[in-house]
Amino acid sequence: MGSVNQKLATQSVAKTFFQYFIPTLLGMMLMSVNVVVDGIFVGNGVGSVALASVNIAVPVFSVIISLALLVGMGGGTLYSIAMGENNDDRARKIFTLSMALITVITVVVSVISYINLEALALFFGANQETLPYVLDYMRILFLSSLILSLEAVLSIFVRNDGDPQLAMMGLVVSAILNIGLNYWMIFILELEVKGAALATVIATAFGLLIYTFHFLKKGSNLKLVKMDWNWRSIKSISTIGFPSFLSEAGMGIFVVGYNIAMEYHVGTDGLSAFSVINYLHVFMFLAFIGIASTIQPMISYYYGAKQAESIKKTVKIAETTGISLGLLFLAIGYFGATQLVAIFGIESESIVDLATTGLKLFFLGYLFMGINFIYMTYYQSIGNIKPSIGITLFRGVILLILMLLILPFMLGTAGIWLALPAAEALVAVFLLIFARKHVMEKTFLWHQVQD
Repeated sequence: MGSVNQKLATQSVAKTFFQYFIPTLLGMMLMSVNVVVDGIFVGNGVGSVALASVNIAVPVFSVIISLALLVGMGGGTLYSIAMGENNDDRARKIFTLSMALITVITVVVSVISYINLEALALFFGANQETLPYVLDYMRILFLSSLILSLEAVLSIFVRNDGDPQLAMMGLVVSAILNIGLNYWMIFILELEVKGAALATVIATAFGLLIYTFHFLKKGSNLKLVKMDWNWRSIKSISTIGFPSFLSEAGMGIFVVGYNIAMEYHVGTDGLSAFSVINYLHVFMFLAFIGIASTIQPMISYYYGAKQAESIKKTVKIAETTGISLGLLFLAIGYFGATQLVAIFGIESESIVDLATTGLKLFFLGYLFMGINFIYMTYYQSIGNIKPSIGITLFRGVILLILMLLILPFMLGTAGIWLALPAAEALVAVFLLIFARKHVMEKTFLWHQVQD
């Protein structure tokens, strides 16, 4: 057993949870700050057209990251289960296969996309005014896509190999460098949108370099070994990682759905108000992703080690943490709505009123979001994929779209803001009534996950 994994075998569940959760949460929060800062630099340094162009090109990130999550979360889960079984050789083969798989997938997708770059840019919504900027940004991202995907996958494996502090350090270094490089390339070198893209890639490359230090640590189990293309393992990795892939894709559906509803029912002011709340949503959303990233390696390891009580304790601690965070975010949104909206410097009173009112309603969703992410990740972490996919689809696609279609006609603009809280609440209540009792009383089928 590697020394970096001994904490999972010997420490209390609560101690291990917070050793994982605190650095993961800090890393996620810094990542969310990074997103906002990028927009500020491009908007102020290049202009509104450039900012719109970057927003149009953002789906490129979603494509790359969703593929990385597909392989990283699937491979990371199988890796931790193997480590829990004390099967180091199998774990290393899974790691090696995952790194090879994401390399091949990224190269194939990037080459096809690069060949059809202009058509892809137009599909994402570019027009004659924004097209040059969009092409500049997308060209650099696709040429450097392997750096982005390898960084995302390796960070997951480093966390699964018992080193969440290093995973956080990679995010910290990357975020700080990205901020500095954005300023240098946009304001000093005047590289415009190209500078923003280069800043992101260079900063990510340094984050990837930080993660490679894990290979040098005593007790690290992450090693590249001789492998073959085991199609059964590839299927297992893809199947287990699919809910994470779907969750990332669901973020795009969320943004598009809210934009359409706002444009139809409210107009341009509504779109502007939603953009403010969507920026704030990144902070809160990544906090719950942090909880999911914390419990995945723990539950997968305990599952492999056949420690049923440790799995149940992990879920209980995560529930308490998720609900506590939800209450904190709701209080911040309710009592600090005016101050939060003011940060964005909006001068229109109608937009400020819309955003302030909307923020108080929208933040109700955070009371329930933690529960949904916890159970989605729980099922994924033990290889029981159908419930995980079901939770992801219902909270992020089916019920969300249904609420956006129905509630505005019943409640007006308030119905739009309440669409996400309603979808999250319905799924969370269902899980607490029906799934929680089953999980806490569950007799595990330890042979369930096979590769």
